[in-house]
Amino acid sequence: MKFRNLIQLFSFRDVRNAILGFSVVIGGLSLAGLTLYAHHTGDNQMAGFAAAASVVFILLILVFVIPPLARSASAEASQMNLPFEFTTGGAVILVLIVIVGFSAWDTGNNLLFLVLSFLAASLVVGFFVGNYCLKKLDVKMRFPETIFAQDITPILVSLHNRKRIFPTFSVVAQVRGKHRETSVLFDEIKQILPEKWAEKITRPPIIKHTLDYFVHVPRRASVENKAEHIFPHRGRFIIKDFELSTKFPFGFFRHRQRLSAQKAEIVIFPKLVSIDEETTDLPLEIGKLVAQKKGLGQDLLALRDYQPMDDLRRVDWKATARAQRLIVREFSAEDDNRVSIVFDTRLFGETDKKPLTLREKVDAEQKGKTLTPVSQRFETGVSSAASLLAHFTEEQAEIRLMIDEEVGEFGIGREHLYESLKRLALVEPKFNETAEFSSETLDEIFTERENSYTFFVTSENEENLSSELLQRARIINF
Repeated sequence: MKFRNLIQLFSFRDVRNAILGFSVVIGGLSLAGLTLYAHHTGDNQMAGFAAAASVVFILLILVFVIPPLARSASAEASQMNLPFEFTTGGAVILVLIVIVGFSAWDTGNNLLFLVLSFLAASLVVGFFVGNYCLKKLDVKMRFPETIFAQDITPILVSLHNRKRIFPTFSVVAQVRGKHRETSVLFDEIKQILPEKWAEKITRPPIIKHTLDYFVHVPRRASVENKAEHIFPHRGRFIIKDFELSTKFPFGFFRHRQRLSAQKAEIVIFPKLVSIDEETTDLPLEIGKLVAQKKGLGQDLLALRDYQPMDDLRRVDWKATARAQRLIVREFSAEDDNRVSIVFDTRLFGETDKKPLTLREKVDAEQKGKTLTPVSQRFETGVSSAASLLAHFTEEQAEIRLMIDEEVGEFGIGREHLYESLKRLALVEPKFNETAEFSSETLDEIFTERENSYTFFVTSENEENLSSELLQRARIINF
């Protein structure tokens, strides 16, 4: 079993490139030795043939060996804290310097020496000016309280220039982080490889989000911009550090500087979608019995100081004017309407799809993609459950989220909604179609109290559900 999983780590392309690369390198070394032998023995015909064949092998090395090595080096370099990198313009100017320098040395033309000095001076000046442009800079950012996937998120980004004399120009501010601390594949690969190798192979990729572009920051001054960013997927984003970069002044180099950031975790809530009118028109009637506890009834229970996350519609403005501070009303509880959202994480009807190999999963994770081909369908279900929670919160109902056998508490208000959305933001699908949903948990929900509504969000077909579930819950398929 371990050997079979180990084979999955290597694709046919990897094996092919390894064999071709090894063969080309051995062939090139053999031809080099043959050329030396021909020159030593004075066999010009053999030396010419070996030289021509060497050119062919050099081309093969450029095609089959250099590109994979360059990709690997580029991936490793992106994870390292390199102070600068050549841009396309920098590579072009470097090639021009070599060509003009060789021509000037070969011909002795003074004009070519003048052009060479101009090119070299521009490269040197561009390097040192761009490097100094990023010195003594501080960056801060403020995210909103809630972030929803695929929605425009306003972010306040502030860049402070501590230099006493010189301003700063053309700076791009980015935040770097990860979606998770460890890979979801780490435990699986650790069973077939040593732990250190497993950590290296499954190291979660660094994700960059561009915050804003600052054209000019005066000396000893700060510039604050309001940037708009869209997070494409729900989940968490663990902030690692900030990265400032610039191509100023000539674009020959991309200088960058990484600034440490306080470790923080941002949770991106699921995308909210519209729900059908049949669901929004449910008659959520409040009961008639008044209880001496806080609730959503019509009778006033008490007045208290305003607290964060309180609904502003409950502010008593007359009491606020008398007390000179915000006062809110609390109402007595009645037979409140309660809504339970049950989310079934099992996925059905996907057995005809080819599962990903272990190597395909590693490549997908390194590219920031999801590891399952059914992610879009599952995200539709998550968005439906989140939208139901948001809708009934607006309807002043007590809501509760249940994910499989994990039963949450009833609650009201925005704070409870955000806690439920956070749970949905981090939920993962289950692919074991033989697993059954706990009937005991559903029975507990159905017998808790009457006049409550239960929504069962699932990918399973209704004909496979029990008649009691169909009768006592509203089924939402995804």
